[in-house]
Amino acid sequence: MDTTSCSGRPQIVGPSEPEKPYPIFVQGDVVKGYGRGSKQLGIPTANLPSEAVERALKDIPIGVYYGWAQVKGGDVLPMVMSLGWNPFFKNEKRSGEVHIIHKFNDDFYGQSLKIAILAYIRPERDYASLEALVDDINMDISVAENSLGRPAYTQIKNAAFFD
Repeated sequence: MDTTSCSGRPQIVGPSEPEKPYPIFVQGDVVKGYGRGSKQLGIPTANLPSEAVERALKDIPIGVYYGWAQVKGGDVLPMVMSLGWNPFFKNEKRSGEVHIIHKFNDDFYGQSLKIAILAYIRPERDYASLEALVDDINMDISVAENSLGRPAYTQIKNAAFFD
């Protein structure tokens, strides 16, 4: 089966089951970010507090990841996460921005967010345009959905870590 997209990026990344150091379980209350996810990109994000970002980064490099997320004891849903500096926006501090692949009606600032980071998608990049960044994020979302469909990844939704 061909698992490469027309963009040349693979549609599935990571081994057939998570390998060390994954899964990495992180939790923290959602904090206000830069306000760009929904407004500028059309891709809302839940931002992790800096302590949670530092915990995650002790075991993995800066980049884009996929896994599972849960807000305040709700459903466990697929997610992609940017962990790093976001060079397109020239951030001055590292951030952990989680896009939960689900349509929410309300913000959830201050709510508990639990994530299971399962695999690396790609390194962080700078972009020539906002459109190129959004295209790459949409590809990351597709890669995450395809990759999480494998049985060893799906079963992590049921981990005791999640409520």
